[in-house]
Amino acid sequence: MQYVYQTKGTCSRQIIVELDGDVVRSVRFVGGCNGNTKGISSLVAGMKADEVIARCAGITCGPRPTSCPDQLSRALREALALQG
Repeated sequence: MQYVYQTKGTCSRQIIVELDGDVVRSVRFVGGCNGNTKGISSLVAGMKADEVIARCAGITCGPRPTSCPDQLSRALREALALQG
């Protein structure tokens, strides 16, 4: 399943998540800090979505109340909810 999430409060504008059941197959950020978002995408590939959510939820970026990893956790929650 492919899910497209519009981010809020970060430099990245969008996250495209590919799930195979509850496993993250790939993540692509549109915008944001290129090296950091590539690193996040590489690290979470093959992980269970719930584990990614647990590790990334609540991470902030400087003075912002959210971050690209936090937005990824929100995207994954929404994608899992749509799967049922």
